[in-house]
Amino acid sequence: MLITLPCFILQVRSCGSLVTTKMDEVYTLQREVGRGSYGVVFEGRVTETGWWGQRGDTVAIKRLPCCSPESIELYLQELWAMRATARNHPNVIALYNCFLQTGPKTLQPLKSSRLPLDLVESALKGRVVDKDSKSQRRNTSRTRRRIAQTEEVPKRCFALWLVMEYCEGGDLNQYMLSMCPDSQRNHQVVRQLSSAMAFLHGLGIVHRDLKPDNVLVCLTKTGPVVKVADFGLSKMVEGPTDGEQSRLALSSTCGSDFYMAPEVWAGLNYTAQADIFSLGVLFWAVLERITFYEDGSNQEQLGAYVERGRWITPLGEALCQNPSLQLVIPIKARRAPPVPPPPNSAICTLLLDMLAYDPDARPTALQLEKRVHQAIDPP
Repeated sequence: MLITLPCFILQVRSCGSLVTTKMDEVYTLQREVGRGSYGVVFEGRVTETGWWGQRGDTVAIKRLPCCSPESIELYLQELWAMRATARNHPNVIALYNCFLQTGPKTLQPLKSSRLPLDLVESALKGRVVDKDSKSQRRNTSRTRRRIAQTEEVPKRCFALWLVMEYCEGGDLNQYMLSMCPDSQRNHQVVRQLSSAMAFLHGLGIVHRDLKPDNVLVCLTKTGPVVKVADFGLSKMVEGPTDGEQSRLALSSTCGSDFYMAPEVWAGLNYTAQADIFSLGVLFWAVLERITFYEDGSNQEQLGAYVERGRWITPLGEALCQNPSLQLVIPIKARRAPPVPPPPNSAICTLLLDMLAYDPDARPTALQLEKRVHQAIDPP
């Protein structure tokens, strides 16, 4: 069923002049496929072939309302990271186009080389900058006439629209838990995610919120292709984050409880190695089919943890409280079938290294990619 939305006018420049076209002549929104704290994601179709895509192609269209400086800052981080990755890696979600909503019914394509200055100004000033207010202050008499006619000045409507690669398999939770455990499939996921992390850290991108919800799945004839997505909490640092250049310390506590590294739990400065810990939690959960139910939720989720009687504690929190805690990999108490066979000794050692309390004891992303291939595909 098609979604009825305001008829947006798309403004583009052709040979230096401004040309307008209707949004539904470019993309058609089909249905809502996801909703989070900051925005809504729709499944869409390319209506006509052009610079925006090939006719009939399915895309994901994410609308991010720019209603506060805090949300705008997150959107700019996501946009900047996705532009840096472009379409250069098969396991990182691709950004096709981006539009800035400059009015209630007007969209404008953003140039690939720069961020929208009005949104940057909003983030820096700590308040949403209203372009209409600027122009109204320059022309007081015009403002008075508008107020007299409408009784109030309509506030300008800002939003970012990101057109991205569509993943029909849903997120990693939905995909993996809808199927019986399969070692080959598990290994595919681990290989692809380690490759994506080496690519991102090589570009200087620290994701900071790696979890199954932020890994999407495309279904192909040769098997699932996973895509790291949602860069709203990511940070870009200067230069690659591998090896000696990973010393830049981050300080904002962010991420999801069951995947956060112990140094993030402790409120300490941290580096890109926090991503390696999060990935270790995810790998362990995928390889041994470890799941949990978060408080107040009836949705099963992939994630490793420490059991304490009737309660479970995130690994990062448990290690923060007890740095000498010994993790047992593979888990000794096997749950009811179906469960995959336990990982081999090389994979178990790798997981323990990824989940080390000391960030410097964890492999870098580049080392991780090499060790994953050695452990899964021994010579």
